[in-house]
Amino acid sequence: MTAEVDDDLWSAIGDPTRRRMLDLLLIDGHGTATTLSQQMPVTRQAVAKHLTVLDRVGLVRATPTGREKRYQVDDAQLARAVAQLASVGSTWDARLRRIKRIAEAIQRTRPD
Repeated sequence: MTAEVDDDLWSAIGDPTRRRMLDLLLIDGHGTATTLSQQMPVTRQAVAKHLTVLDRVGLVRATPTGREKRYQVDDAQLARAVAQLASVGSTWDARLRRIKRIAEAIQRTRPD
C-alpha cells in the first residue's frame, strides 16, 4: 500500500534551513525562534517565518511561553513524513529494477 504524498509537507521539509531547525528541535526537545536563531546563521525573524511554515504543515507544535512560542516536533507528523519517504523510496526502487530488467533484456537481444 502506498502512502499518499503530502506535497505541502515535503515542500516544507525540502528547505535545508527548516531541516536544520527540525534537527535542532529533535536534539534539544524544544526551542523558540530566539534560541534557534542563536544556533543558525539566519535572523530570528527568518527563523520565525520558517517555524510558521513547519507549524502550518503540522511538523511542529507551538506552545505560548511568555512573549515567545516554544516549538516541539510533532512525532506523529514526523512519522507520517518518514512513512511517505519510505513509500516513495520503495516505489522508485521497483521502477529502477524494472528499468534494469528492460535494459538487460535489450542487451541480451543485441548481436555482439
